[in-house]
Amino acid sequence: MKSFRFLLILACAAPLLAQPVSPPPREGAIIDTVSVAGTGRVRLQPDRFSFTVGVQTQAPTVEEAVNENNTRVAAVIAALKKGGATPEELQTSGFSIFPQQDYTQGRLPRLLGYQVSNNVTVTKKQIGEAGKLLQAAIAAGVNTSSGLSFSVSDPTRGRDQGLRAAFDDARAKATLLAAAAGRTLGQALAITEGTEPYAPPRPMRGVVQSMAMKTDSSDVPVESGTDELTFTVSVVFALR
Repeated sequence: MKSFRFLLILACAAPLLAQPVSPPPREGAIIDTVSVAGTGRVRLQPDRFSFTVGVQTQAPTVEEAVNENNTRVAAVIAALKKGGATPEELQTSGFSIFPQQDYTQGRLPRLLGYQVSNNVTVTKKQIGEAGKLLQAAIAAGVNTSSGLSFSVSDPTRGRDQGLRAAFDDARAKATLLAAAAGRTLGQALAITEGTEPYAPPRPMRGVVQSMAMKTDSSDVPVESGTDELTFTVSVVFALR
């Protein structure tokens, strides 16, 4: 009886012992990659300009200096509006009052009067009106001017072309690196757009130091040139 029970146990255990043992899971194959950054540049015609004009006045008292400045700045703003600038395109960008003192050696500072400055910045999209508005401001009485610059108001104008150029640049770099390592380039595994496109303003700086120039001269000649927008992408390629 005992022998029968032993044989029965062996018969039940035999199928379990006969099952093959599964191998341990293998780690996924590591894909060799190369990471590069590409840059694309696009040149566009600017469609926006900006410049700052101002009036400086001096007088023995603050009230006199401010009143004279107010009158002259009001005339400048009126001339700019008459020349085609809208209220939205005009912005006061600086107002200051400074005492004028005599620091002659050996003496205590002596108050001579006060200088008042008021600046107005013009920003407009019609490039062709830059020279006309500058001349209008000069004729109205400004005696300081600075920061004439040109820019592209909508950088997305060149986005598609710039991003394609940036990717092509990245792929060319990756191909070169792959060849140097004795490999060939595979597909792009990840693409990340870089920072926002940047187009530095093109300044044409000048300073008008004379007092009011009531002239019938022609418009100030200006040239806007072109702006360069820069786009970047980071790409991870597989290596074969």
